[in-house]
Amino acid sequence: MNTDLDKLQPYPFEKVKALKDAVNAPKDREHIALSVGEPKHAPPKFVIETLSQNLDKMANYPSTKGLPELRQAIAQWTNRRFSLGDDGLDPETQVLPVNGTREALFAITQALIDRSKAPLVISPNPFYQIYEGAALLAGAELLFLNCDNNNGFLPDFDKVSEQQWQQCQLLFICTPGNPTGAVASLEQLKSLIRLADKHDFVIVSDECYSELYFDETNPPPGLLQACAEMGRQDYSRCLIFHSLSKRSNLPGLRSGFVAGDAEIMKQFLLYRTYHGCAMPITSQLASIAAWQDETHVEANRALYRQKFDAVLAILEGSLLVQKPEAGFYLWIRSPELTDTEFAQRLFAQENITVLPGSFIARDTAEGNPGHHYLRLALVAPLEQCIEAAERIKRFVDSL
Repeated sequence: MNTDLDKLQPYPFEKVKALKDAVNAPKDREHIALSVGEPKHAPPKFVIETLSQNLDKMANYPSTKGLPELRQAIAQWTNRRFSLGDDGLDPETQVLPVNGTREALFAITQALIDRSKAPLVISPNPFYQIYEGAALLAGAELLFLNCDNNNGFLPDFDKVSEQQWQQCQLLFICTPGNPTGAVASLEQLKSLIRLADKHDFVIVSDECYSELYFDETNPPPGLLQACAEMGRQDYSRCLIFHSLSKRSNLPGLRSGFVAGDAEIMKQFLLYRTYHGCAMPITSQLASIAAWQDETHVEANRALYRQKFDAVLAILEGSLLVQKPEAGFYLWIRSPELTDTEFAQRLFAQENITVLPGSFIARDTAEGNPGHHYLRLALVAPLEQCIEAAERIKRFVDSL
């Protein structure tokens, strides 16, 4: 077996299960899960119809590169959304469809890391667990940058030494952030691009929450948008990862894309050809329909706005909580209890599952930024979110 497997920690939800198994939840109230970021809004009917109308395509092998029509739809959406211009992304050389960003984030790390040079991967902390697992299994060291209230929940890149930047091969960023919802500005993104040029590392920007925001006039910027403003249409050393899971409530479709630096994409396509991860043609056709429509995405955002407004109105005054810039998570500070104590006792008293912040963060010399925080995914229907907020308030007020 690959000995690097021994470096992997149990996935956060396994740790949550162990917490819950140690206590008994009350049976007189329905369980409400706020721990997993799985969208529960209805998927677009027209996408489901497209799937059902093309089931016969399951008889055909798909190509790893994907249908030209899908790559074109992705390029057009990205060019429009991030102001890249009509000649922004080249669908032939700068776009690849993938089976969800989770798979692709792991795969790109294996393709990018050069084990012969003591590779370093830099990651926000807390973080999406795939970043860590992908880096470790690629033979890299990790440098975690704590994201907390003192830095606006964004990594402080000034804390990275010149030597560490020189050793860095891959920088993960997540904007809007999971779990905090913090959004990197265009100026911050441009600064990272200049650092990548200077030290020759690749920026992998996980932007899967980019379409869940509250101000329709102010969508979160993206990495390629920063490139375009700098006059860099080659998107050198820059890759973005997007998904239909959150944007279109299609987590089961396992559909997303990677776009950016054509030279990297060429090698990544070669890797994926051997990886055996081509998206089924049926899914590709459904994805085209999803990327070409914005009406359902706007309706999706309206549902999340409604839930955040209702939940925050209940929790404010009992918890230190504020509306994030984007995403569907609330990142709340636990009063009095540790995050694990809070999660366990909340389950035992109110039959609600939340995710302890320390489960998605790591200890550093500056501490674990997830301690005393909980991640609440407001993915359940409005009525359930309101019920959960009322139970959480009751629990907190009883402490």
